[in-house]
Amino acid sequence: MPVVTPKTRGFICTTSHPDGCAANVKAQIEYVKSQPALKNPAKNVLVIGASTGYGLASRIVPAFGGGASTIGIFFEKPGSDKRSGSAGWYNSIAFEKEAKEAGLYAKSFNGDAFSNEMKAQVIETIKKDLGEIDLIVYSLASPRRTDPNSGETYNSVLKPLGETYTNKTLNTDKAEVTEVSIEAANQQEVDDTVKVMGGEDWSFWINDLKKAGVLSDGFKTVAYSYIGPEMTWPIYTNGTIGTAKKDLDTTVDKFNAEFGAGTAVVSVNKALVTQASSAIPVVPLYISLLYKVMKAKGNHEGCIEQIQRLFATYYGDSSAATDDAGRVRIDDLEMEAGIQAEVDALWNKVNSGNLRELSDFDGYQAEFLRLFGFGIEGINYEAEVDTAITVPSIEA
Repeated sequence: MPVVTPKTRGFICTTSHPDGCAANVKAQIEYVKSQPALKNPAKNVLVIGASTGYGLASRIVPAFGGGASTIGIFFEKPGSDKRSGSAGWYNSIAFEKEAKEAGLYAKSFNGDAFSNEMKAQVIETIKKDLGEIDLIVYSLASPRRTDPNSGETYNSVLKPLGETYTNKTLNTDKAEVTEVSIEAANQQEVDDTVKVMGGEDWSFWINDLKKAGVLSDGFKTVAYSYIGPEMTWPIYTNGTIGTAKKDLDTTVDKFNAEFGAGTAVVSVNKALVTQASSAIPVVPLYISLLYKVMKAKGNHEGCIEQIQRLFATYYGDSSAATDDAGRVRIDDLEMEAGIQAEVDALWNKVNSGNLRELSDFDGYQAEFLRLFGFGIEGINYEAEVDTAITVPSIEA
């Protein structure tokens, strides 16, 4: 068995620690158990994109806060005797073990959630084990997608629209504030990003579940999005990703027209250190400054706190407040005017020399490593560890 240490390169960590990931999952479960039980909880939950970040939290909260049976879908790399698998793989194993010990139904599928084969396999399991689904959480964050009907593969891009975008960014390897310029996307790149990250696959899932007769009366479905401050809009909200996210809003309108108002919603979540957000230029620097401000204010939340709040306020209450576009805003604390004013002031001052003084860069790095099971108290990182672990309930 190997000794596993972190090996990072930019926004990528190529190793993950099984015991650290398990401890991370257990800590999230303990947080949920410390909160009041969910009111009117979903009984059967399908999470599409369930192994890390908001998707993982969306499986933990209904299971341990409401006793839900859960099915999770993800595309992760198992470990071997010589090298570690992906963090999402170990997170999912840890979740399944904890769920089983708590007497909760948990079933996972490791493969291409975009494929017709995966949809058919999951539907068959729902029919056999659960009968119907009450809540579908759509939380996929993939850089590419193969259309299951045409067979064509599309790649998403992180680009602005209209003109080149230049702003500060953070080189996390060197702890340096630098400048980045990103050329505008062409129309093909915009269209391809919508194909990958828009609402089409979400629609395919809901339509297939409907045809199979496994959607409960009054089922709900939610997808996740981000808006953020104006400084990030060119690369996100007003860029290629934002265009794809607007397609989610259109998809919500279609679902609500077909199944009834309140069936579907987009939840706009807070900026957090995740594997996906770490890849977006400008955003890691913004998050480092945001964490500094919100931790000082005492209102910082991580994925599990965000999703606990979402389920506690929105799921059991169809009259929960939404914005003008009908979206749930659990980014409300991040977007408070006072918070944003402080972040904006720091943004104008921050440079490589004062990065650690003005931002929570050290906290950003620690949080990033925690995603992969590193830097967690109580774990012996000098000891050999079983990297080939698995559980029989995860199907490939």
